[in-house]
This record gives sequence, C-alpha cells and structure tokens, in this order.
Amino acid sequence: MDKPILKDSMRLFEQLGYIKSRSMFGGFGIFADNTMFALVVNDKLHVRADAELTKQFVGQGLEPYVYKKRGFPVVTKYFALSDDWYSCPTQTLDIAKIALKSANLDKHTQSTTKPNRLKDLPNLRLATERMLKKAGIESVENLEKTGAVDAFKAIQLTHSSDVNIELLWALEGAINGTHWSVVPQNRRQELLQQLS
Repeated sequence: MDKPILKDSMRLFEQLGYIKSRSMFGGFGIFADNTMFALVVNDKLHVRADAELTKQFVGQGLEPYVYKKRGFPVVTKYFALSDDWYSCPTQTLDIAKIALKSANLDKHTQSTTKPNRLKDLPNLRLATERMLKKAGIESVENLEKTGAVDAFKAIQLTHSSDVNIELLWALEGAINGTHWSVVPQNRRQELLQQLS
C-alpha cells in the first residue's frame, strides 16, 4: 500500500510549498505548487532527476520507474530512492529541492517554447492530430483560437464513431500545456456546460 509512504513524504516536503498528490503513472504524483517533482508507486518514493541527479542515481545503482502505456514500456525521469530515505530526511529534502527546481525549469521551458505540430502538444498523438485536421483544425495556433469545446464539437461532427469525453480534457490540457489529469474538476464542469 503506497499510502503510508505517500503521507510520510508529503509531510517531509511541506516546506517546499503547497504539497498535494494526484493519481499518476499507476501511483501518486507529489506536487509542490502545481509542479510534480516526486512519485510514490510500488511502495517506493521516486524523485524526478535532472541530468546531474540521473548520473548520481545510476552510480548508486538506482533505476528509473518504467510503466506501460498502451502496452509499451515508458521510462520516466523518476528514480526510486533506497528504502532508507526516511532515516535521512535532510538528505532526501535536499534531493527533492533539486528535483523541484529542475521540474520548474522544465515547466518554464515548455511553456515558452511551443510545439509546431499538434501531435507534439501534451496528451495528443498522431491519431488525434489527424482527427483535428479532419475537423479543420490544422495548427497549434488554430487549436488555441478554437478552444477545447469547439475543437471537441468539430471532431464529433467529422468523426463517425462516438468520441470519448476524455478527449475534451486532453484538448484542454494540450491548450494549457498540461497533462489531462490535472485539469481541475471545476474546469471540467465548465467545459461540460459549454458543451451542452
């Protein structure tokens, strides 16, 4: 059960900002002020690694977390800390600070450099890009101007089978540069109201 480790690590990280958790990658992502920097999965605390931490972790024999997406393995930037992390809270906190700083830097870089292709936006892939193009939405700028609700409606009109409502969250996340799962519940309700 991941919960005790999640509670202990969230308590430890409280001084890094407003700490919350959300289901992610088969476990629980840990966020400080809306930036994910740690992950609790398989009863282990994982910390996001930049290039320097990756070298350090690999040197210690630590492994990155791998999960399956559509049957294919996806290697993450999150490394499982050794089981004695809770006995060295100061060291764990120092590593977490580096992880958070790196995650914030990556987040800033992603927000300032926009992808050219629709499939390169968060949550979208080639199949979604094709659906959008078939619906007349050809570019990232076009999707941003159209908005998630109208883009979803356009796809519904040009797509022969039913379109899952999760595509609406994916489009909203893509426009905002975030993973679909972090679209807040109140925003989802607003989108549903606009859809009807």
